[in-house]
Amino acid sequence: MPAVSRREQARAAYDARDWPAAAGAYAGAGHELAAVDLERWGLAAFLVGRDEESDSARERAHYAFLAEGDPEGAVRVGHTLAVTLRVRGEVARASGWFSQVQTVLDQHGLGASVWPLYLGVSAGMGMLFGGQANDAVDYFTRLLADAEAFDDVELHTLIRNGLGQSLVASGRVAEGLGWLDEVMVRVTTGSGISPQITGLMYCAVIDTCRRCFDVQRAREWTAVLSRWCTDQRGMVPYRGQCLVHRSEVLQLHGSWPDACAEIERVFALLGDHPRDPAAGMAHYQRGELHRLRGDGAEAEASFRRAAQCGHDPQPGLALLRLAEGDVAAAWATIRRAAGEPGRAAHDRARLLPAYVVIALAAGEVADAREAAKDLAAAAARQESSYLGAAAAFAEGEVDLADGRPADASARLRTALVAWQSQGAMYDSARCRLSLARACRALGDEESAELELDAARAAFEELGAEPDRRQAEQLAHRPQRGPRVGTLTPRESQVLRLVATGATNRAIAADLYVSEKTVARHVANIFLKLRISSRAAATAYAFEHRLV
Repeated sequence: MPAVSRREQARAAYDARDWPAAAGAYAGAGHELAAVDLERWGLAAFLVGRDEESDSARERAHYAFLAEGDPEGAVRVGHTLAVTLRVRGEVARASGWFSQVQTVLDQHGLGASVWPLYLGVSAGMGMLFGGQANDAVDYFTRLLADAEAFDDVELHTLIRNGLGQSLVASGRVAEGLGWLDEVMVRVTTGSGISPQITGLMYCAVIDTCRRCFDVQRAREWTAVLSRWCTDQRGMVPYRGQCLVHRSEVLQLHGSWPDACAEIERVFALLGDHPRDPAAGMAHYQRGELHRLRGDGAEAEASFRRAAQCGHDPQPGLALLRLAEGDVAAAWATIRRAAGEPGRAAHDRARLLPAYVVIALAAGEVADAREAAKDLAAAAARQESSYLGAAAAFAEGEVDLADGRPADASARLRTALVAWQSQGAMYDSARCRLSLARACRALGDEESAELELDAARAAFEELGAEPDRRQAEQLAHRPQRGPRVGTLTPRESQVLRLVATGATNRAIAADLYVSEKTVARHVANIFLKLRISSRAAATAYAFEHRLV
């Protein structure tokens, strides 16, 4: 086909948003393309995931615009390339292109144009990511005022995104999220915004939602963007870390097969490149999905790969050790991780739910109680209903371990209602298991069975096999008689003391043995009874009238 025909075919496909056809036709059109066609080729290739081809087309477009006497076109495509490279993590090349853009601005007297403000957005984001959130808020506020002189929808969108992220980072969470909501409305309903900018804004918003544990907002915008993508044929708008965050959102709301598919897309795009931060995040997320489905060996392999890529494998690896019955290793690991100096507040908050569960399993009820309080404080600071539910659940588990099933039931019911309202299917089902134990400790067997039936159905739908087995076991336990299975007399004695709320240290003093010996007995009890927490052990002891 002649080059001219190829070019016209490419233009038609581009206008129809058929990105694979556009990229393919432009690639076959040879070297007789105008600057605007090269720019379009660069976008189409980017949107279908052909990054090297996109970079090459944009480089050619930059110099073609200069040759055609259009310096603003050259600046536009050069700036787009610089931002793309920086987001990808190619800092040196990005810096070079930002400098090239500035040089063109200076040489052609474009200092009064809109483009210095675009460069200002990049400077503001550097300020934000450099830890200067309050300064970034002031900077973006001034930038927004300066931008009023220009009718440039993409510029206004980028500035609002920077301002929203900076406000969240400075602690003004609700105000910042309000700006980001406006950003998402603009990119999904307005015109004049590039699909690449739309994808970039979504990734920024979902990452911010993740950091402040706003799972409902993340879910809503994920659904909106998924619908938007159906009109963009063959598009690959999400990259690396953004795909991992999408997988986390899908996992939270019960779409585990889709969550797995998003993770595999990360590896398809990155080629499992160990130096890309997204590779470590993807390995960790893959490990979590394996762990929840009971694939212990696959989960451990993924967590180890995450660590090799520089990503912290906690709390997933510690929870895996707990599921394997190695309580001592799980406790040592999670305690070390949560106590690391310099760990970011949102990152520590992510560890605290697992910390509470493992601390209770290790008999460290006081530590679990303090961690639950820290979690509640974090929820208040972040204004996060999801963290609030996690804190209520943690406090309910502590109440169960302390032998206060009535208090536990109230807190757990609060957590369940909150998680259900957010569509957190797995968390809701886990909460129902604990509610069932609380109900049984209070003698309400009928309510316990109702909670267990609902939990079991959810676990079956999700494919959470370990939790399904636990629900099945609880549902079929005998209601009378102290039949403690294969527990030794000493293990039965330890179980009775655990059910009174005693810590490992107190049990050791009472029995005149070492804490290490008590920890081993507790681990054996968990393994033999197929339970994973002191709350479950307490419920078992009450059900079998051992206390």
